Amino acid sequence: MIRALLKRRRRQILIDVSTQKDFFFADGKACIRNHRRVLSNLRRVLAWARLKHIPVISTCDSYPDNNGKSAVNYCLDGTTGQEKIHYTLLENRISFPADGNTDLPRDMLKKYRQVILHKRCIDPFSEPRIDRLLTEINATNFLLVGASAEDTVQAMALGLIQRGKNVTIITDAIGSLNKKQSELAIRKMKAKGAKLIESKKLAGTTHLKKVGACKCQTCSKQPDLAQAPVATAAAHN
Repeated sequence: MIRALLKRRRRQILIDVSTQKDFFFADGKACIRNHRRVLSNLRRVLAWARLKHIPVISTCDSYPDNNGKSAVNYCLDGTTGQEKIHYTLLENRISFPADGNTDLPRDMLKKYRQVILHKRCIDPFSEPRIDRLLTEINATNFLLVGASAEDTVQAMALGLIQRGKNVTIITDAIGSLNKKQSELAIRKMKAKGAKLIESKKLAGTTHLKKVGACKCQTCSKQPDLAQAPVATAAAHN
């Protein structure tokens, strides 16, 4: 039974929120602030999840174009911006559309390392399939990364907390569009019970000289090696 499988306790699950090109690339339709730093930390956290065999549940925005009349201009179906960043994809994965259904295949979490769930709304729990999976699944802790802090990440964290889940926000792997609003959102998540940590607590520091995803000038340039942190094995990918 899928419910019995979901209820089996897992130590940690990584929740990957909207790590898509429109949010994280400089030429994206809704690019976050400080995207280079967040991209680097995201890469490190995903490498850590692979190394430690941490299950990954990803949510992705997916909006219909409606012949150019969509309510939003980002993450439109069939566009490059709607695609996930390549290093946020695990080889053994399964993907579900935003179709209003709640069905989940038998033994899904045994067969796949990553579950990708599409949504057409800010609050992930407004999608029936996402609501079912995250309500029924059991884990010691849910680790959150992605974008953006002031809307979808906040909705994800508060929704999990309302369902009795333990939530940890990896703050330097969370992107935002508005600094003031994101700081307010993080304070609210903390006040509701979320734990705040930085990526180095999980994955150490990085040896990477370039982000390796976005092709903008900021992401392509090499940092000052005198200031570069020491590498750790967990960061290698």
